[in-house]
This record gives sequence, C-alpha cells and structure tokens, in this order.
Amino acid sequence: MPTPSKEPVPTFENALDRLEEIVGEMESAQLPLDELLIKFEEGTKLASFCQEKLQAAEKRIEIVTRKSPPTSETLNTNPNTSPNSDVSLF
Repeated sequence: MPTPSKEPVPTFENALDRLEEIVGEMESAQLPLDELLIKFEEGTKLASFCQEKLQAAEKRIEIVTRKSPPTSETLNTNPNTSPNSDVSLF
C-alpha cells in the first residue's frame, strides 16, 4: 500500500515569495485564462496561509507582552513624574 506523500509545509517567507511571484505572473498578461485561474487559486491559498501565520504570530506577541511586567517604556511614561503631573488642580 503506497504511503501518501506529504508536501513540505511552507514557511511564511517562502509562501510570501511565491505569492509575489504569482502576482507578477498574473500582471504580465501573458497567461491564458485557465492558467490565470489556477494561479489565482494558488495565490488565494497562499494569502490565507500567510494571514493565518500573521494572526498566530500576533497572538503569541500578545501572550508574551501580557506575561512581561510593565515598564516605564511600555507604559510610555517618565518614571520620575506621576502619571498626572501635567494636570494641576490648584
């Protein structure tokens, strides 16, 4: 019984490079309609793959930043002044 062949999982960078290549091929207007549709389908799959990778990276960044204690740099405040130092009531 033959084993199903597994296609290698592309990296984000490889998928993005291939997507740019496809766009260039499609913009050249040298492809017949059938090939354009095949390229469009491949490009759509690659775009979805890249979007999923970006969303996963965004989630990881959110998790990491939540675990990190806030610093004066992340809070964008000067540690030598109070948060309301520019507000004066009297």
